[in-house]
Amino acid sequence: MATAKTGSFYLTETITLPATSVTGTRVQGVIDLGAYVNVATGQAVAVESVDFVIQHGSNFNQYASNLLTGNGAISSQLTDLNPGTAFVRADNQSLIASSALNIDDTANVVSHMMDLYPDNFGPAAMSEAFMVVNDSLYLCSGNDGGTVGAGDILITARIKCRVVKLGTKDWMAIAIQSTASDN
Repeated sequence: MATAKTGSFYLTETITLPATSVTGTRVQGVIDLGAYVNVATGQAVAVESVDFVIQHGSNFNQYASNLLTGNGAISSQLTDLNPGTAFVRADNQSLIASSALNIDDTANVVSHMMDLYPDNFGPAAMSEAFMVVNDSLYLCSGNDGGTVGAGDILITARIKCRVVKLGTKDWMAIAIQSTASDN
């Protein structure tokens, strides 16, 4: 299906949930893939894995009781179609990766067990990677249930990927699937 044109490399994007953001706040960041995707040559980006890192304040700590005031969750999604500042349903074809960090502020317990979405697609076989033919990726994050504490929350997506060459039929199939999920 795909042949690698590069070795694996990382793209990163960091977005900021401002201090004292109320429950339901959403923020978005955009990762430009224009230098990697080329329609004429069938060039695409193969996403191998995605890691989400959540840090708090100017010293970038990850102490749970500082993140939200009260119980709640900080969730993130990476998509290849623009959802604006909204989350997409788990069966949306544009969803590449997701993250949910559940916070019990009272007990000072943090868990990510509810989010079981596989965010590691495996570099062993290119057929297992998430192929992106769009020229942007979109990172959307938000808080639910609790208000962001005194400092900003920084959410970073670290995307391990490579540039690949797709055959014409494969490129078109992925483009059609991507377009169809936008409707």
